[in-house]
Amino acid sequence: MKSGQGQSKLEASEKIVRTCCRACHMACGVLVRVRDGEVVGIEGDPHHPTNEGMMCPKGLSYAQVLYHPDRIKYPVRRAGERGSGKWQRISWDEALDTVASEFKRITNKYGPESLAFTFGMVPRGGISGYHMLYHALGSPNVCCNDAHYCNSPSQIAQYVTVGLTPKFVSDTGVDFKNSNCMLIWGANPVAAQPARAKEILTARARGAKLIVVDPRFTNLAAKADIWLQIRPGTDDALALGFLNVIINNELYDKGFVNKWCVGFEKLRERVQQYPLGKVSEITWVPAEQIVKAATIYATTKPAVLKPRVAVDQTFNGVQAVRAFVILIAITGNIDVKGGNVFAVDRPGLWSWGGPPLRGSARCLPAEVQEKRIGAREFPLLCGPQAFRPFPHPPSLIHAMLTDKPYPVKGLFAVSNLLLALEGARETAEALKRLEFHVHADFFMTPTAELADIVLAPATWLERDEVLGDPGFSYLNWIAAAPKAIEPLYECWDEMEIVLELAKRMGIKLPENPAQTVEEFNDFRLKGMGITFNDLKEKGYMFLPLKYKKYEQAGFKTPSGKVELYSSEFEQFGYDPLPNAVEPPESPYSAPELAKEYPLILTAGRRHIAYWHSMGRQIPWLRELAPDPLVEIHPETAERLGIKDGDWIWIETPRGGGQRIKQRAKLTLGLHPRVVQPEAQWWFPEMPAPEHGCWESNINAIISNDPPYGPVAGAVPLRSLLCRIYKVEEK
Repeated sequence: MKSGQGQSKLEASEKIVRTCCRACHMACGVLVRVRDGEVVGIEGDPHHPTNEGMMCPKGLSYAQVLYHPDRIKYPVRRAGERGSGKWQRISWDEALDTVASEFKRITNKYGPESLAFTFGMVPRGGISGYHMLYHALGSPNVCCNDAHYCNSPSQIAQYVTVGLTPKFVSDTGVDFKNSNCMLIWGANPVAAQPARAKEILTARARGAKLIVVDPRFTNLAAKADIWLQIRPGTDDALALGFLNVIINNELYDKGFVNKWCVGFEKLRERVQQYPLGKVSEITWVPAEQIVKAATIYATTKPAVLKPRVAVDQTFNGVQAVRAFVILIAITGNIDVKGGNVFAVDRPGLWSWGGPPLRGSARCLPAEVQEKRIGAREFPLLCGPQAFRPFPHPPSLIHAMLTDKPYPVKGLFAVSNLLLALEGARETAEALKRLEFHVHADFFMTPTAELADIVLAPATWLERDEVLGDPGFSYLNWIAAAPKAIEPLYECWDEMEIVLELAKRMGIKLPENPAQTVEEFNDFRLKGMGITFNDLKEKGYMFLPLKYKKYEQAGFKTPSGKVELYSSEFEQFGYDPLPNAVEPPESPYSAPELAKEYPLILTAGRRHIAYWHSMGRQIPWLRELAPDPLVEIHPETAERLGIKDGDWIWIETPRGGGQRIKQRAKLTLGLHPRVVQPEAQWWFPEMPAPEHGCWESNINAIISNDPPYGPVAGAVPLRSLLCRIYKVEEK
């Protein structure tokens, strides 16, 4: 690992820092060129196992985040009414003393459960620290702001089916490099996980089969052997159609099923309820295509199946992913090379990567967990029985507004919650109603504008971090992500923020003896017998990768086997077998509503330039995607008098009479009855405090009220109804 390899000759004042990009979850290896203490270039590390040198625009442009004139450079306190846009610079001592004092006041008055913490899915340096801080405070309300429809539904599905193992279905364990068949379902890695897309296309080039299930003709679908254009929200039915083909044609792995699965005969009975004619009618996918795709997947070994959040964001997403896990298992593609692989243990690496797993000594007492918002309604997402619990995000907002089931009065947020969560207008009112809101972010977002104190965190280019939690990219390696430069301005590593808050509040972070960030990083590696500097010298370490680990330890389920018929679901009153449920708002379930709102809205599309709501103020990225785009079939556009590039209004029955606008992008790649807008748009250049957050954000016209998905409480973002019409010039 020679740091200069592949680089042009360095100037005398330059150095190359090998680290990992944290602009999204992929943790791609990067080489950062630093000249006289300034970052002057970022490029991919050709020797890093995740990306092998490739980079996406978010990482390549990150120096523009670092040096952006609007970056938050020091702590500020609001100087007027909340949301007035008036701020006063303060010291870190004043900021942290205020946070500590307010948290103590709220805890003493309302109880620790009245303090909430929200974070998004963007990696931040202090997330594990924030989890520890709230654990020490005794609050169960640490909330991933999209937990109900991103990752958690998939986690629940795989946990009840194969047991406690990291994300082997959707992210960590998808072994494209060694696969001969890749089934990509409700995912678009080209836009969301480019390093994964490279692996897929490389495998495709050597002859691996590619099947894509997506309502939209993506770049990846253009490379596929088969593209199944599914009706949005019917993934559960199509997965059952796959199971029908595989079971009835005896294409399953009989040896694995007989030895390692329970409930197969009950599953066989269930799939008879989903004959291909019925599935085709539900999903709009021709029966012969279902047979062809299912047969290729079942008979081409090894095969890998990768779903993503588009399935989580449907009403019955948990059961759809249950069916995916079952497909992986009964075809013998579970924990095999080229299939869906379980991550390996990290012996000696200390980690507190998120909410403690069920049954861990780190869990808060059951009586405290029972207070978590949503614990009664969604026990497998929120309760003591949850595998990795979070509050139900919409219900947390409702509690802020209504004080039911109890008051939520204090918030520490490190995400753009107002943009990220459906029901944006209600979220704004909830944030205004808080007694105290402290926020940490790189820019003044619409959410930060509603805070009382705003802190200035360091970026990944300015902090040291150990990467090794078996999450989105780390199948079998541990890496050092050292800082390229010292923190600019008055910005702090977020782990330092946590450590200082704990001192001021007189609380001890669980298990953690560290008093500084340097001590914390060394402490994490102590059990491995190395220091952070040792790991930094190595760059990264591979761990031995073994397959079919269940042959020694079984599966971590009550039966010790793959539970096709889930005993846990049965215990909690859910259907123990995969099922299909028509979306609650569709042309079939709500035909009268569909007369007024005739188009199917599948929300949530991302552009490769942006990660959720981040990046709109970055010049290189905004040049790539200057405006929000809604994709529409040309026939639909012509009927409505809409031309490519026109601004159009979008209305939904869940929008409370409000509307948003996006530019029309005509494409043959969508069904004429489907439209797909982009997600989480705002305009940093527009005046504070709203920064245009009501103009084009699809979450501003999607309510966070029921109906929710029965297991994880998801709002069905990918299967709603809408109407569109051209914005007429005044």
